[in-house]
Amino acid sequence: MTRTAYPSDLNANEWSILEPLIPPAKPGGRKRDTPMKEILNGVFYVLRSGCSWRMLPHDLPPWQTVYYYFNKWRKAGVWEQMNDALRTAIREKEGRESEPSAAIIDSQTVKGTAIKGIRGYDGGKKMKGRKRHILVDTLGLLLVVLVHSAGISEKAGGKILLQRAHQKGFSRLSLIWADGGYNGEPMRKWVQRLAGWLFTVIKRPDDASGFVLLPRRWVVERTFSWFSNYRRLSKEYEVLSETSESMLYAAMVHVMVRRLARQTVS
Repeated sequence: MTRTAYPSDLNANEWSILEPLIPPAKPGGRKRDTPMKEILNGVFYVLRSGCSWRMLPHDLPPWQTVYYYFNKWRKAGVWEQMNDALRTAIREKEGRESEPSAAIIDSQTVKGTAIKGIRGYDGGKKMKGRKRHILVDTLGLLLVVLVHSAGISEKAGGKILLQRAHQKGFSRLSLIWADGGYNGEPMRKWVQRLAGWLFTVIKRPDDASGFVLLPRRWVVERTFSWFSNYRRLSKEYEVLSETSESMLYAAMVHVMVRRLARQTVS
């Protein structure tokens, strides 16, 4: 039976892009009886609407099935792999190298909820919850994400994030832009020792007042604004920080597949 589409649903063109990235079913055992497109539609519905898994509409697959695949792919790193594949496709579509040579780092503190899990207090933002640390390319596309207690400083969290980036082996990466919260000179020396990257702090002019558009810094802020369109990301509803990270990757997958589909049609 055909159902009415939700705004978060994948159209035919978007699905054709994502379908090759879906892990194949393991040989033997019970065959998949739920269309993988509908599994993704269920995940994207949760992200966009902000509802809990148990409140998925009945015309989508059972919430247990949708969550099973989301969690299975989280553990296998599939959401991150999808993110990497789509980011590469967009970069090449725009005539860029598949891997970036420069990136921007920043963090965002998000309020926690009554759900258990790692939480902390961010004295600067006066907020209890978690920090989302992201590294993006110059298009604002996710390279690496890290979710941790809001009580951990930008410098400490940034080091963990950049270690992850180094482990992923971005061979062309040579320059990282950041804000003043990363303690410029000590961080610059640490990054140089870690990977040989140039770490540059973009500071707000001392005589500036009100809103100032800072070069490069606006790119990562725009990425955070993309996340704001996904209500499930408005607060920290996840027990595990690893689940939060997968939610961020999945949201970026949704953003990028729609962008790719538009570019393909045009």
